[in-house]
Amino acid sequence: IGNRWALVFEHVDGTPLNVLMEHHPEKEDEYLNLFVDLQLEIQKRTAPLLNRLKDKFRRKLNNTNCIEENTKFDLMQRLEGLENLTQLCHGDFNPSNVIIKEDGSAYIIDWSHVTIGSGAADAARTFLLFSMDGKNELADKYMKLFAEKSGIEIRHIQRWVPIVAATQMTKEKPEEREFLSNWINVVDFE
Repeated sequence: IGNRWALVFEHVDGTPLNVLMEHHPEKEDEYLNLFVDLQLEIQKRTAPLLNRLKDKFRRKLNNTNCIEENTKFDLMQRLEGLENLTQLCHGDFNPSNVIIKEDGSAYIIDWSHVTIGSGAADAARTFLLFSMDGKNELADKYMKLFAEKSGIEIRHIQRWVPIVAATQMTKEKPEEREFLSNWINVVDFE
């Protein structure tokens, strides 16, 4: 608006996708397919003036005291070795941020973490969100489906998981610490 960034807030009547998934487990595959298709649709776009995902991760890792220096160094080295892409990344893409209206149209909400970067990193974040919620089977199913539909190898998405876990750990939520530490300390999936 007026050549400046603005957020537009509007109410969307509908049901969050996570609620639909809970109430209709028989449609889990259908809902997961829709979910991945929406994420890939987002990632087809770019917005060059947005912050870069790798810069955000670099900043978070540099400013944290909750990760050992050796581990932080290893994560930074890994981060530097990963690609610099310009895909639109939601940053908090999970079923609770997808609203389905009665007519079946989908609305994606909560864009406060949006950046440009690698879609594989955004998928790693979604995988971790499912996992942190105790939905490990769904997390694995999501990872396989995202890899299949995006053409990105699972091992490439997995290379982002320790970095994403470390950036999540900077929020210093005690209830997540042990879970995220286990992912950070995974050296490599290959």
